[in-house]
Parts: sequence; C-alpha cells; structure tokens
Amino acid sequence: MIRVRTVDDDQNNGNGGLAMKPRYWFRWASAQGVPRLAMKAYAKRGDPLAQLFGSPPVADDPYPVIESIRARGRLVRTPLAWVTTEHDLCRTILRDNDMGVRASENLDVPRPMRRLRDRASLPPNPVEPPSMLVIDPPAHSRMRRPVSAAFTPRAIGRLRDRVETVTEELLDALPSDGSVDLVSDFAAQVPIAIISELLGFPDDARDRFLGWGDAMTPLLDIGLPWGHYRDAIVAMHEMDKYAAGHLARLRATPGEDMLSALVSAGELDDHELKATASLLMGAGFETTVNLIGNAVVQLLAHPEQLARLREEPDLWPNAVEEVLRFDAPVQNTGRVTLKEVEYEGIQLRQGVMVALSLAGANRDPQVFDDPNTFDITRANAKEHLTFSTGIHACLGASLARMEAAHALRALFERFPDLKLAGPPRRRPLFTLHGYSHMLVRLSAPSACR
Repeated sequence: MIRVRTVDDDQNNGNGGLAMKPRYWFRWASAQGVPRLAMKAYAKRGDPLAQLFGSPPVADDPYPVIESIRARGRLVRTPLAWVTTEHDLCRTILRDNDMGVRASENLDVPRPMRRLRDRASLPPNPVEPPSMLVIDPPAHSRMRRPVSAAFTPRAIGRLRDRVETVTEELLDALPSDGSVDLVSDFAAQVPIAIISELLGFPDDARDRFLGWGDAMTPLLDIGLPWGHYRDAIVAMHEMDKYAAGHLARLRATPGEDMLSALVSAGELDDHELKATASLLMGAGFETTVNLIGNAVVQLLAHPEQLARLREEPDLWPNAVEEVLRFDAPVQNTGRVTLKEVEYEGIQLRQGVMVALSLAGANRDPQVFDDPNTFDITRANAKEHLTFSTGIHACLGASLARMEAAHALRALFERFPDLKLAGPPRRRPLFTLHGYSHMLVRLSAPSACR
C-alpha cells in the first residue's frame, strides 16, 4: 500500500519541505494524471499532438512532429484539441478577443474527480488565477496594468547598466580555464539576479528562487508525472511562506523595487501579489535561461555565424531574434473559444481548445524563407511569435532580449574559444524548450594573440 506523505509528516521530519496531503494526489490525478494517460494512448495510435506533448524524446527535436502536423492542414483536429502551426492563423487567434486562456487545471475531467480536485486549493502560482497567464479581461487588465510600468522601454533602459554589471560579475567568477555548467553557473544567474532585484529579494535568496522556479515551471505542461507535480506544490508552499514574510517587510520598509511599488499602490491584494511574483520568478526568468542556452548551442553549431558576430557586434540583437525564431524557448500555447467562432471555414463551438504551435509558426515557410536554416542576418527574424502577441504578449520580452544580447556578447568576448565539453541535456518539457545542463570548456584568450 502506497502512503502519501502529508504536510504534517514533513514538518515533523524537520526537512523544511511541504509534501502532499492525499487530496493533492487526487488533484494531480484529475488535472495531470488523466490527461497523461490519454496522451500516452493517443501517441501510440499515431496522433502527432499527443506525441509532441507526451513524449520526452520529442523535446530534443520537436520539429519533425511539428512538420507532420503542418502537412495535415492549416487547422487540424486531433482527439486532444484542434491545433495549428500556421503563423498567420496563430497570430489571428492570439489577437482575437473571442479567444481566451484556460489553465490545464480547468480541462474537462469527470465530475467526481473535479470535486476532489477543487477541495485541494493551492498557494498562489503561475498557472492558476489570479496569475495573468491564465485569466482574461477584465481581471487580466486589472492585474497587468500596475505591473506593466516596470517593463516600459524607459524602465528597461534603466536596467541596462545593472545587467552589464551583473554579467561582468558572473563572468569574473567563472574559471579562466576549466569546465562549468553554463546553465546553472551563468545562463540562469543573469535573469534571476535582475528579477530578484525587481521584486526586492535579497541576493542570498537567489538559489532558493532558482529551485522554486525550476520546480514550478513544468506546470506549464500537461500530463506531468506525480513526482514533478508533488515537487511543484512543495515549491509553491515554500515560496508562499517566504513571500508572506517578504510582503510584510516591504510594508514596513519599502524599497525602490517594483514589488514595493505594487504594495504601496494597494491595487492588488496579497494573493494577487504572490501570484504575480511567482509568475515572474518562474516563467519570467526561465524564458531567458532557455534563450541564452539555446543561443550558445546554435552559435557553436554555426561557427561561421559566430565569427561574423565577432566582426559585426551590432548584429547581436538580430542574432537573438533568430534564436527566438529558430529554437524557440517557448514552443506552445493555447486558447479556448469564448463563443462560437469560425476559422478556415470550420465552426468551433464555445469551450473548444485550440493548441498553437509557436515553434511551428516560427518556421512557417509562408513567412520565413528557408525556415529551417539558422541565419543571424535574417531580415524578418523579429516576426517570430515566441513572446506571443495580443493582450497576453510577454511583459518581459524587451528585458529578455536585452539580457540575452548583452550576456551572449560578453560571454563570447571573454571566452572566444568556448566549446561544449559534452552533449547538453534538454529539459523533458514541451512548452519551455531549453537545456537543464550544459557542460562547457572555458579558455580565456592568450596574451600573445
């Protein structure tokens, strides 16, 4: 007989973790376990969407499966959802006010399991309301408005000096000649430092935030195994406890950070503030981590283009756009019909899910010439949909672009002979597309060069 550990068990054990009460297992079963079984069954029958969503090996190279979906038509019906890989159709749906967002937790499940699931409320997190990721107007507008001030062009410009300083400090800490994990020692450290400062968190808390973010971001996928779901909820409870104390400190002694401003404004309650912080800590920095890691792999695989960047450093911003297009760190999203709609001559009733392959849209041959070729000089690289579009367009897109462009340029200038020291390891996720580990060999330029 399997015994599910409880919150009280972990507190009594003194390990600082918060594991699952049995009702959380039932919540996993309804929200993740049932979809997981369905995806495995449909994948065995050859359904490409199920193969894309439910097969970890596909995470390394999803593009053959994406192209098999494209070959079936512009809007393809599958047992799981309608799906499209077309750039213009994805863009239209993302901008359509008759299409909304819906968390995977709200997917249709049998009524008894839904009741069990709803009894197990979760702490604030990136994938449940009131997170901006999963709510529609007017609630979405109310949540997004006060946060957006921190991501205006002027605000991003003010962060540039700080990004440059953090990057130099991290590069200084790396060995001038040796092997490091570029993901944990560099790619993750740049964005987590900036997000931490935006939220007023102390530097010594970064490692905890990295751990919490790493545990929670798989919730953006559907069909998580129980162990990943359990770890995510443990992270939610731990971050919720930390955030409660942090908000109390900011009320007593506000700082210059974004979260202090939100607390002082009083437009969001504590639950909403925590949900916003968890979204920024999770999905926010993960995009930049994946972007930097994906860029390193692509540039090392295309040394002639890396050489051109050394000759023409003004190309770095466009190189970042091409990475975002060619090897998108965010591969998929979805929308649900808020009323009966028509696309491609097909009537979709209210409540129908449409899966949008952003990675497929980014390689649409109708928009991008020779789309499967990596080209840092591509004139329309910025037309990718990696950061979405419409009201749910990524708030931190400009910050991610700026962080990545500076971090990559500085990395390759400091270590021009940087090489992979082994095959990098992809994360077995289908929404966020990046590397969990990347061992590289560093070597500083010799004095006689």
